[in-house]
Amino acid sequence: MISYQRLLLTLIFCWTTIAYAQNTLPVPVNIKAAYNKGTRSTDGRPGKNYWQNDADYSIKISFNPATRNLDGTVSIDYTNNSPDTLNQVWFKLYPNLFKKGSIRSMPIRPEDVTDGVKIAQLSSNGLKQDSTKFDIEGTNMVLSARVAPGQKIHFDITYSYNLNKTSPIRTGQVDTGAFFIAYFFPRVAVYDDIDGWNKNPYRGTEEFYNDFSHFNAEITVPGNYQVWATGDLTNASEVYTDRYVKRIADASLSDKVTDIITEAEMHAGGIAKNNPTNTWKFEADNVTDFAFAISNHYVWKASSLVVDPKTNRRTRVDAVFNPAHEDYLEVINYARKTVEAMSYTFPKWPYPYPHETVFDGLDQMEYPMMVNDNPEEKAADGIELTDHEIFHTMFPFYMGINETKYGWMDEGWATIGEWIISPIIDPTLTDTFGVPQYEAVAGKDADQPIITLTTQLSGPSFESDSYGKPGLGYFYVRDLLGDSLFTKALHYYIEQWHGKHPMPYDFFNCMNIGSGQNLNWFWKSWFFDGGVPDLAIGRVTHLGDEYTIVVANEGEKPIPVNLNLYYKDGTIQLIHRTIEVWKTGSKDVTIKLHTHKRLQKITLGSTYDPDINKDNNVWLAPK
Repeated sequence: MISYQRLLLTLIFCWTTIAYAQNTLPVPVNIKAAYNKGTRSTDGRPGKNYWQNDADYSIKISFNPATRNLDGTVSIDYTNNSPDTLNQVWFKLYPNLFKKGSIRSMPIRPEDVTDGVKIAQLSSNGLKQDSTKFDIEGTNMVLSARVAPGQKIHFDITYSYNLNKTSPIRTGQVDTGAFFIAYFFPRVAVYDDIDGWNKNPYRGTEEFYNDFSHFNAEITVPGNYQVWATGDLTNASEVYTDRYVKRIADASLSDKVTDIITEAEMHAGGIAKNNPTNTWKFEADNVTDFAFAISNHYVWKASSLVVDPKTNRRTRVDAVFNPAHEDYLEVINYARKTVEAMSYTFPKWPYPYPHETVFDGLDQMEYPMMVNDNPEEKAADGIELTDHEIFHTMFPFYMGINETKYGWMDEGWATIGEWIISPIIDPTLTDTFGVPQYEAVAGKDADQPIITLTTQLSGPSFESDSYGKPGLGYFYVRDLLGDSLFTKALHYYIEQWHGKHPMPYDFFNCMNIGSGQNLNWFWKSWFFDGGVPDLAIGRVTHLGDEYTIVVANEGEKPIPVNLNLYYKDGTIQLIHRTIEVWKTGSKDVTIKLHTHKRLQKITLGSTYDPDINKDNNVWLAPK
């Protein structure tokens, strides 16, 4: 006997399948191959044959702040869960971005050009490999090794490199006593069901794609330094004096802001154990990366909150910063409110990790449980930067997105995230990041469809296609569906793909199934097709108490209709229509207005309505 729920899901699936046939998206052959292999499915869920590889990393490093030299060993247990026999294993050596001769998409200072990662020793399953057995080109290293389906292979690598002093591209020295250190260890590249090995080099602009892994890290630094990192500090009592161990524990259970390290205490010392060096141990499970930061003069504010009321699970939020940067005094509040808003408002999903540390650095970059943010003079900029980078916790980290190819699948979400969360933190804010940038490039020869691979973008199209344009696409669908249904659809996507590697069609299909609506007409127009946003006020007629207002779509992009009506008595009225008015392909929409008041002016558009020609967005009543 079939249950009502199962019957309803079957009917929805059948309806959606029929709708797909009526309005489909163009699908590349490598994506079709994944459907045929059963690793992906057209309802958005992972296919019955879906797989992904994983690894267990044990990292031990010693970092010398005076020389910026990092010496390390990494042991990797890599599991081949694919149906393929691997005859090569590809590694990523991200610090080779600074290596002499590497291809880069952004400049670095001459003093930061290095010899790259030096591999002193590499063994595979206990057998030492000759340097002739692996090839290094830029940030890629290829090793000849055979790994059958279902088998594991063990690697031991001893390596070193010199951290950049300037040219702070996501990692490097912040000042003489502060360093943010990311992408610092050799790692196995992603081998997936779409492309096989991720062979795309890291060039500086495009971001990252890594497998979910388990990390144990031991970080040895001089005794007067503290360390913050991805994962949980497992030996706090070995590196901190008792007072600070208790403060950290108390902050993890308290809603109030705790000063864990004050400026006076920082000057007085006695924070870390009095040893020539201390080794800080961290553990993180099921994350895509590991980063850490150190300082000998930063203060530390912390607070925590319940992010999941069903389990009372809490997340601790940290702000670690140079006390000379007074603007950072409020960052702890911005960060805490961001985690709260993400858990309860948008995307309304319990914050997935035990802590989030915002570190005072020289970039604007996210990592699992860590943020590297430069100080900002204006409070608005500090709010928008903080919530944008923390929002990345969901996309790409919790969702395992391939940022290298599909930057819009994470940056677009962080953009709509800051639009929504910034006014929650400060109701006076209207965050427009990305909108004017898209409007400036729309329709020009540099304007490319969002679906264009990020590796194929440069210049203004890179920024527009990564941030503003996809952010607007998500924003318009939220407006169309309403907050409740949009959240339901988004949660369906998150439920299916967190801890995995979704690609664009998984997202589109999940949103269709999760909402019960075929949104392909919009996905195709906004994400695949060319065209421009250009609405115009057509004719306006007035007879008695009836106004008829025609809004024309003189472009090709479906954007909402927002009419601002200014009456002669000084009152203002907004008439709003979602993108649904363009669903059938019509080129104009007629709005009837019954009022005894007289209109003085009509303007078309709002903050989030880009328009390449605003000259036709104003109507003035005849005198």
